[in-house]
Amino acid sequence: MAAPAKKWDARFAGPIPHDNAFYGKALLGGVLACGLTHAGITPLDVAKCNMQVNPKKYTGLVSGIRTIAAEEGAIGLFKGFTPTLIGYSLQGAFKYGLYEIFKDYYSTLAGEENSKKYKGLIWCAGSASAEFFADMALCPLEMVKVKVQTSPAGTWPTAFLPAMAKMSANSAETGFPYRSLVPLWSRQIPYTVAKFYFFEKIFTAPKESYPKSTQLGITFASGYSAGVICAIVSHPADSMVSLLGKSDNKGKSIGQIASEFGMRNLFTKGLGTRVLMIGTLTGFQWWIYDSFKASMGMGTTGGK
Repeated sequence: MAAPAKKWDARFAGPIPHDNAFYGKALLGGVLACGLTHAGITPLDVAKCNMQVNPKKYTGLVSGIRTIAAEEGAIGLFKGFTPTLIGYSLQGAFKYGLYEIFKDYYSTLAGEENSKKYKGLIWCAGSASAEFFADMALCPLEMVKVKVQTSPAGTWPTAFLPAMAKMSANSAETGFPYRSLVPLWSRQIPYTVAKFYFFEKIFTAPKESYPKSTQLGITFASGYSAGVICAIVSHPADSMVSLLGKSDNKGKSIGQIASEFGMRNLFTKGLGTRVLMIGTLTGFQWWIYDSFKASMGMGTTGGK
């Protein structure tokens, strides 16, 4: 009697097996991709958050940066650097590492034929699942970052540990550590689904048909394009995350804050800066992640 056919497993369907070592490297690649890039654009983030919270004072990117530098010195442009570095390193580990795991899991669940037929849905499901957990790791650090970046000078500690300690001590007011989790999910899950889906989709020809250098060039261009779409899709929720950190909004519901700020402002204030920021950020994230994967012998991402 013939032995039963071995069940198809997406982890071993490609030339490089996706074992625990592969997933561990993916986690590390995510740390490098997200932690370094987000921390590197802290001045843009400080300006963007203040444009969202106080649009009358901070009317544009350049003028906003000048205002912050004039009032607080150049150091004011790097407020929130440490929680940004730690928070987005953790988020990146889960975002990229768990995406590889969930994508393989859902592909195996669907079977060989359906995983090819419905790969777009699998990309979306895998990225949404990964981001759900990634935001739980990010949320407390993101709340500290936003509070530090948007509080008027002298009203809140800017050093990481004192700022976090005050957030915790005043949790009834700040909602620390998870008041911003639902708005963060609302911002990050659509952002990440768009980020991974459009990135994967742009590899229209089999990626093996490109030389490695071309693959990494396409990686950056694909990531930048996906980032622009992500920024537009997720901007209203990003504005809400910033507004929740404003002391004037203590005790207010999300609906009340949105009503007072105005839906048009939620969709538009700081959008130009965020498109520039997220497009560049996402392009470099994918380039760093895929460069790391290539250096580790893991192949590049895209199209599978």
